[in-house]
Amino acid sequence: MGREVELKLDLTDVAAGHFAHWDALPEREDVTRLQSIYFDTPDGRLADEGVSLRIRKSGKRRIQTIKADDGGSAGLFARQEWEMPVRGTTPQPDPRTPLAAMLGEAMEQVEPVFEVDVERSRWLIADGAGRVELVLDRGVVRAGEREAPLCEIELELVDGPPATLFTLARRIDGEVPVRPGMLTKSERGYRLRSAIPAGFKAERVRLDPAMKAGEAFLRIGQACLRQYRLNEMLLLEQYDPKALHQARVAVRRLRSALSLFKPILLEVDILRFQAELRWLAGMLGEARDLDVLAARVDDAARLFLADAYGAAHRRVGEWLHSARVRMLLLDLTEWLAVGAGCGGAADELATDFAAGRLGRLRRKIRRGGRAMAKLSDDARHQIRKDAKKLRYGSEFFADLFQKPAQRRRQRKLVGALTTLQERLGDLNDLANAPGLLARHGLAADTPLGLKREKKLIAGAADAHAELAETRKYWD
Repeated sequence: MGREVELKLDLTDVAAGHFAHWDALPEREDVTRLQSIYFDTPDGRLADEGVSLRIRKSGKRRIQTIKADDGGSAGLFARQEWEMPVRGTTPQPDPRTPLAAMLGEAMEQVEPVFEVDVERSRWLIADGAGRVELVLDRGVVRAGEREAPLCEIELELVDGPPATLFTLARRIDGEVPVRPGMLTKSERGYRLRSAIPAGFKAERVRLDPAMKAGEAFLRIGQACLRQYRLNEMLLLEQYDPKALHQARVAVRRLRSALSLFKPILLEVDILRFQAELRWLAGMLGEARDLDVLAARVDDAARLFLADAYGAAHRRVGEWLHSARVRMLLLDLTEWLAVGAGCGGAADELATDFAAGRLGRLRRKIRRGGRAMAKLSDDARHQIRKDAKKLRYGSEFFADLFQKPAQRRRQRKLVGALTTLQERLGDLNDLANAPGLLARHGLAADTPLGLKREKKLIAGAADAHAELAETRKYWD
C-alpha cells in the first residue's frame, strides 16, 4: 500500500494551453492517453464509504487502483492507495485492500458507473527542498449520456515537505490563474450521475470522539474551505443567488471556526485570516443584499434596481477572478495542510474542548438576550452573531456526542438557534432598511414585507426564551 500526497489545482482549458508552454517546465515531457473506467455497486456503496475503484488503460497496460479517502482533505489529498496489474476490464479481488471486507458478496454486483478519458502531460520538477511530479490532465468525464470537461494540474510529492507543493503552486499561479481543486476525478464522475445543485450546502464534518482538538479543527477548516470552493466553482461559471449565499455561509462558518478554536491557534494567523475572510464576506455581501432586496420589492422597484443588481453581480465575478482571492485560498489550503500551527490546548480531547467552548457561548447568549426589548440594534445584532457561532459549532461537533439523548438535544438546540437567528435577522434587516433603500435610490417607504418592530422584538424574545430552556447536549 502506498500513501499519495498531492495538491490539485483547477484551471481553465485556455490557461492550460498557455501553461503547457511555460518556460520553467523541463524540456522532457511524457505525454500519454489515459482511459479509466470507475466501478461501484448499483446503490453506490463504495462512494458512500469514500472509496474509489478504477481500471485505467495506458497503452497496452491496465492497472486496477483502489483509493480510500482520508475523510477530511480540501485541496491537498493524502489517500491510501493500492494498485495491481489486470488483464481485462473486470475488477479483481485484492486481499491487501479493504474492498472485500467492505462489500462481501456485493462484490459480484460491482459494475461500470462512469469513464474518464484524458491526455496526460507529465514532468518531474526539482523545486527547493523537494521533488514534485507535475501532471496536466485535459479531457472529459462521461456518465451515461452526460459529459463534462476536465482540466486540472496535479502536483504529487516525490520527496520533501508538503510546503514544496505550495511553493510550486504559487509559481504556476504567476504564469496562469489556478485555484485549489476540491474534487477527485471519481467525485466528478459521481456528480454527473445526479443533478448539480444551484448551491452546495455544508457537508457533515466527520469527527471521532477520540480525536484531539487540533485534529478536529483541521477537519472543520477543510470542510468549510471545500464548501466555499464548490460554490465558487458555480459562481465562476454563472452567477446564481443560491451559490452566492452558500459561499457566504462557508466563509461565515470558517470565521466561526477560527473564533471557536482561538485557544489553540496563533493570534497572528487568526488576525490574518479573519481580516481577509471579512473582506471576502463583505465583497460577496453587497450582491447578497441586492438579491434579498430584489426578492422583497415590487416589480417597479425591481426594474429600478436592475442596473445596480447587474453591476453587483459583475463585481463578484471580477473579485473572484482576482489574485487576492486565489492567494487567500492557496494560503488557507497550505495552512491547514501543514497543521495550522496548532498549539496550546490542541492536544486536549476534542469532546472536552467542544464542551467548554459551546458552554461558554451558550451562557453568553442566555445572559445577553434576557431584556430583548431594551437592547439596542447593535446589541441584538451581536446576539445574532453569537447564535450563528453556537449553531455552527453545534453542527461542527455533532459527531462527538452520539448518544441518543445527546443527538435529540443537539437537534433541539440547533432548531432553537435557527429560529432565534431568523427572528434577529428580520430585526437587523428592519434596522438596515432605511440605509439600504437610500443607497440604491429607493423611497424610504418602499414596502419590504417586514413585520413591525414591536412584533419582531416579541418574536425574538420568545425564541430566546425557548433557547434558554433547551438543555445542553455535551454533558
